Amino acid sequence: MTRQQEFTPSRRQFARLAATSLAVALSAASLAMLPTSAGAIGVAVPLGTASSYAVLAGQSVTNTGPSTINGDLGVSPGTAVSGFPPGTVNGTIHSADANSLQAQSDLTTAYNDAAGQAPDASISGDLGGQTLTAGVYKAPSSIGLTGTLTLDAQGDPNAVFIFQIGSTLTTASASRVLLVNGAQPCNVYWQVGSSATLGTASTFVGNILALTSITVTTNTTINGRALARNGSVTLDSDTITPSTCATGGTTGGTTGGTTGGTTGGTTGGTTGGTTGGTTGGTTGGTTGGTTGGTTGGTTGGTTGGSTGGTTGGTVPCPPVPCPPVPCPPAPCPPHPW
Repeated sequence: MTRQQEFTPSRRQFARLAATSLAVALSAASLAMLPTSAGAIGVAVPLGTASSYAVLAGQSVTNTGPSTINGDLGVSPGTAVSGFPPGTVNGTIHSADANSLQAQSDLTTAYNDAAGQAPDASISGDLGGQTLTAGVYKAPSSIGLTGTLTLDAQGDPNAVFIFQIGSTLTTASASRVLLVNGAQPCNVYWQVGSSATLGTASTFVGNILALTSITVTTNTTINGRALARNGSVTLDSDTITPSTCATGGTTGGTTGGTTGGTTGGTTGGTTGGTTGGTTGGTTGGTTGGTTGGTTGGTTGGTTGGSTGGTTGGTVPCPPVPCPPVPCPPAPCPPHPW
C-alpha cells in the first residue's frame, strides 16, 4: 500500500500566503477609511427680510447702463447708490434706513446658516460640464464655472442646493446654470467666502451670499439675488429677478379650489338649468293646455250649441191646418162621414 504524501508548505509558500493576507487586510482598511456618500441634508436657507431684495450691499451699489432690478435695492451701513437712472428699479431703493439695516442683519444670519450646514460632498476647480443633485457642496478655496452646470432636482421641487465656497466664485463669459427636473432658483444658495464675479452675458441662477463684494459684468442675467454683506455690488446693463418658491400646498389649494369651483358651478348651473327648464316647461305646458282646452271647449260648446239650437229651432212647421193624409192605394176604406 502506498502512503499518501503529506503536504508541508515551504518557507517561500508561507511568505507568499502572509503577503497575500496582509494585502487583503490593508485593502479592507483602506475601504473602511474612504468617506461614504451622505444623503442630501441641505435645508432651505432663511433669508428673512432680505428676500425682498434683488440687490443688497454693505458699502455701495454702482450701475452702468440700462440694468433692470425686479425687486428692492438697498445699501447699509453705506449710503451710496448710483446709476439709477439709466438703471430701473422695480421696487424700492433703501439707503441706510431701518429696512436695509434689518435686511443686512438677516443676510448675516442667512450667510452663517448656509456656511454652517454639514457638507455632503467636496468640490474643486471648475463646475462646468457637471450635473449635480441636491446637497451641500463644499469647496475649500475658489470655484470657477465655464460652460454649463446642471442642477438636477430629480422630480423634487423642494430640492436644495448649497455651495460653500471658501474664497472666490468666478464664472466665464456665456456660462450658465441650468435647472432640470423641478429644481427651483429660490432653493439654490452660493455662500461665497470673499467675492463673486459673473462673466459677460452669463446666465446665473441662485442666491449669492457674499462676504465682501459682487461684480456683475455686462448683459448678465441672474434669476436670484446678489447680496453682499460688507462690500459693494457693481452692475452693468444686467437683469436681476429674485425668485420665490412655489409651494405644493398653495398650488394644490389653488388648483383644487379652481377645479372645485368650476365643477360645482358647471354642475349647479346644469342642474339648475335643467330643473328650471323642466319645471317651467311642464308648468307652462299644463297651464297652457288646460287654459286652451277649457277655453276651446267652452267656446266650441257654446258656439255649437247656440248654432245648433238656433238652426234646429228655426225649422218651419207645415201649414196649419195641415192637409188630409192621402189615402193608400185602392180600395180605400169608406170615410166615416
